[in-house]
Amino acid sequence: MLYGPDWGDERLRVAIASWLSDFYNPAGSIHKDRITVTGGASQNLGCILQTFTDPEYTRNIWIVSPAYMLAFRIFDDSGFSKKLRAVPEDEEGVDIEFLRREIKKSEDDAMAKGNTKPLLKPSRPWSKMYKHIIYAVPTFSNPSSKTMTLRRREELVRIARDYDALIVTDDVYDQLQWPPDGKIQESASSTSVVPRIVDVDRTHDGGAERDGGDGFGNAASNGSFSKILGPGVRTGWCPGTKKFAYGVSQTGTSRSGGAPSHLVATFIATLLEQGKLQNHITKTLQPTYARRFRTLMSAIQKHLVPLGVSLPQTDRKIVGGYFVWLDLPTRINAPLLSRRARDTVSLIVAEGALFQVPGDKTCLFPYSLRLCFAWEEEEKLEEGITRLADVLKAMLAEPEGINSRDTRRVKGQAEDESKGKVDGPGRGELHARSKFW
Repeated sequence: MLYGPDWGDERLRVAIASWLSDFYNPAGSIHKDRITVTGGASQNLGCILQTFTDPEYTRNIWIVSPAYMLAFRIFDDSGFSKKLRAVPEDEEGVDIEFLRREIKKSEDDAMAKGNTKPLLKPSRPWSKMYKHIIYAVPTFSNPSSKTMTLRRREELVRIARDYDALIVTDDVYDQLQWPPDGKIQESASSTSVVPRIVDVDRTHDGGAERDGGDGFGNAASNGSFSKILGPGVRTGWCPGTKKFAYGVSQTGTSRSGGAPSHLVATFIATLLEQGKLQNHITKTLQPTYARRFRTLMSAIQKHLVPLGVSLPQTDRKIVGGYFVWLDLPTRINAPLLSRRARDTVSLIVAEGALFQVPGDKTCLFPYSLRLCFAWEEEEKLEEGITRLADVLKAMLAEPEGINSRDTRRVKGQAEDESKGKVDGPGRGELHARSKFW
């Protein structure tokens, strides 16, 4: 077996294009020339930053928050540690007016400083340098579990076009969906709940390849088989315009080493062609996760909601992903609750501070937790909520003010973990899998 084409195995690209066309049902089928095979969503985020950003010319990385915390180091490694900006969520998925206001300020500041052209990277025919990057997990978000509305997706594309921004979305949970009651209907579970932002960019207001555009578009989708087949396959896909997809394939590591995951790509192509992967999603993953989600939510409603805990977007017709986001009563400090749960009842949960954008105090989550229902069996999920409720009851029974005692040290530890300063994975990630969350 040789290195393989830069774009990736053609059989897999053709199979992915057909599979995505069936699931997302966009206006016009998706063509293989719009897809590059990648080494997964995380690896490809790094490739996108290498090819399409300049650490000086690119003004900011705008991150919808709370955010997937392990993406922070990828931005940091690409030279953007001082340019990360948090964008709050709202009930429709992103506070669009906040982004519009702040991105204009950033652009005005850049122009006042004479930042008008890339300084560190040469001009290349297969790439361009975007002025801004907007990063989001718009469907069943990690960590908040929210889904961005179609209206917000369209508004986001308009802002990206106005300010020469690239929207990079991790679309890794889209196929993991079900109704809130957990009753799976195959017709509903095999069709996307909302168009991807890359598909909105492709068709909205003349489309990404409209007259006057540069052909690269303003949105890229990061897809991955990690959540639906297995993390060890290390294979994903990146749809965009034809010009953008080719640019991703020309990242130096792919040009030197060949297509990522070339051998495994041929295996996955067969699974897609034979319909076995889709069957695994609809017959195994969706029903299993739906039962676990329903179990977790029932336990939350029974044990935590009466204690003042609340959840976002409770009126959705379709839910999915891996996570549930909890907002605690405001007198309960989440890092302290997390520590007490670990120390007193052997329960690990992820506190909201882990998902704060480093260096930006705009979006703080001192009273929030993220729970994962994907790993554990149903009986352990219910037991975990019962244990969490016991800890929360004990804290609520304490005199007001005592819960804030010793929280500065806990908060500092959480901030260090979110910045990657703590050796090994952050609490609530790999360690959590050996227990509950």
